Amino acid sequence: MNQSTPTQEALLQEIVVYFKTYIFENHIDLCVKKHSKLKSYNINPIVVKYLSKLIENDYTPMGVAKALFYPRVLGTSINTSFGTRIQNMFVDLKIAEGSLIKGMDIEFVDKIDNRRKWCQLKSGPNTINSEDIKPLIRKFTNTINLARTNKAFQNINNTDFIVGVLYGEPEELSMHYKLIDQTHPVIIGKEFWHRVTGFPHFYEGLVTELHALINNINTRDMLNKGVEELAKEIETSPLFNFN
Repeated sequence: MNQSTPTQEALLQEIVVYFKTYIFENHIDLCVKKHSKLKSYNINPIVVKYLSKLIENDYTPMGVAKALFYPRVLGTSINTSFGTRIQNMFVDLKIAEGSLIKGMDIEFVDKIDNRRKWCQLKSGPNTINSEDIKPLIRKFTNTINLARTNKAFQNINNTDFIVGVLYGEPEELSMHYKLIDQTHPVIIGKEFWHRVTGFPHFYEGLVTELHALINNINTRDMLNKGVEELAKEIETSPLFNFN
């Protein structure tokens, strides 16, 4: 890849457009077309009544709507979309290849050491739990052992199988990631984006461009419209009794 500034800028703009279309605008569209519909929820009647009381100090259609809608659109929905879309983005924009090895998300030639890397992607520095450590290391070990039975992979080593963390600083990595790093490199933020794109300052540029994009997204009344539409459906639903 030619490391001239225009090429870096072109890649930055491709990623920004991808985020805008497939992550942010898609999320907003789902908020209106899916998450504002009662049928998209599995409802615990006891918990939702309690949450309505907590939010509105009363059991009301609006309280129930807020209890259902806000956690979905501000948590589960965007986090799930982010993880899935980012993995697709690397492949769609030809920044990396989809991995043919089970358990790995992408493959790419490391622009620092010129070795092929098999990578499992993670969003941020605190995105795994203690119970995830042994299974992840075991998966890596089994994959390496299997790969070594193929002559084409005989020269691979532990450092060729990595965890790539999309954002954050090395000092922010949880102890869970630091334990994994003792066996397989956990590469985060600036260094990860440098290795995968070849541009030393790509991460800083990406953060700047995405902040500018977010500032210009029109989200006026999106949450209010979604929760109001859901509340109207709840008000007439036989699932609830507000008397």
